[in-house]
Amino acid sequence: MKNYAAALIVVGLVGGFSAVAADLTGRVMLKGAAPKEVEIKMAADPRCAALHTKPAFTRFYQTASDGGLADVLVYVKAGLPQQEWPMPSEKFLLDQVNCEYTPYVAAVRAGQTIAIRNSDPTLHNVHATPQINKEFNFAQPVKGMVTEKVFDKPELPPIRFKCDVHPWMFSYVGVFDHPFFAVTDEKGNFKISGLPNGKYTLVAYHRRTHTTTEGLAQEVAVDGDTKVEFVVQLK
Repeated sequence: MKNYAAALIVVGLVGGFSAVAADLTGRVMLKGAAPKEVEIKMAADPRCAALHTKPAFTRFYQTASDGGLADVLVYVKAGLPQQEWPMPSEKFLLDQVNCEYTPYVAAVRAGQTIAIRNSDPTLHNVHATPQINKEFNFAQPVKGMVTEKVFDKPELPPIRFKCDVHPWMFSYVGVFDHPFFAVTDEKGNFKISGLPNGKYTLVAYHRRTHTTTEGLAQEVAVDGDTKVEFVVQLK
């Protein structure tokens, strides 16, 4: 199977909206001491344990040395015109590698095909638990298996994927009706490309610090390439 996309950036514009498209870039910073990550015990499945030469840990607060926060979903919440945005031709790949989901946090378009792959030599069970879209739960017993699914409706907070066989395995996938979203990298950086000039409400959502659809919001005026910063403050 081909034509997978590990990240999604769409730059096309339609419907007569501003032809001037900008790159919205920035960082999400964590202030305060994050809780220690917890070691994941995989001994219950020796095949999973054998895939790790070093201990594996939870990924709740992945930060750079200067506090840049990874795995934050950043998206335009308001300000876009009501119109159809071009759909990506690529399928989004959600993989299971070394008995962990990858990516840990992601986002797709409503209607975009998600290719879910088992890259491990052990049984995984893919269980998505949406609140708006249709729930699904299926087994992938063979390495290399790929199953395709689609979420038809936008949904936030991100939809949780879990493995009922391996209780430490999770992934979180937001679903949008537009292409203007990104997930911060390991240094806390993000980039949303092709955003027309205008005024928007931008939201940064981190699932451990925000339990609603909101997250941190700020108003952003985009007039050419624009930079913003979010600060997540832990007490």
